[in-house]
Amino acid sequence: MNATTLANPGIWPLVVYGLAVFALIALMLGLSHFLGQRRRDKATDEPYESGIVSQGSARLRLSVTYYLVAILFIVFDLEAIYLFGWAVAIRETGLAGFVEAVVFILILLAGLVYLWRLGALDWGGRQLSLRERDRQQ
Repeated sequence: MNATTLANPGIWPLVVYGLAVFALIALMLGLSHFLGQRRRDKATDEPYESGIVSQGSARLRLSVTYYLVAILFIVFDLEAIYLFGWAVAIRETGLAGFVEAVVFILILLAGLVYLWRLGALDWGGRQLSLRERDRQQ
């Protein structure tokens, strides 16, 4: 950075904010390292309250389609925020803003149709017709 960039009064709040964020992150990581548990007691693997002895890992393996649908939901849900911005500023943007919003919606619909045809939105397995089932046997 040169002297003129640092002399700009508009950049200093951003620099101070960035330093405060990094300091807060460092503080939280440091405190969790020093105050966190360092040992495993023998009671760690014993049953808790219900009396049921744990077996195996508590981690569940979820299908990739679950994550795919979740990410697609987030993507299409975030697009609603952009459309809300267009709706709020429709008088200022005029016809050009309306056309941009329509093009944006058409692109979203094309993406949704593509994902639908691809089968990315199907939760269950693909149902085979009787003819396809006979071919596989």
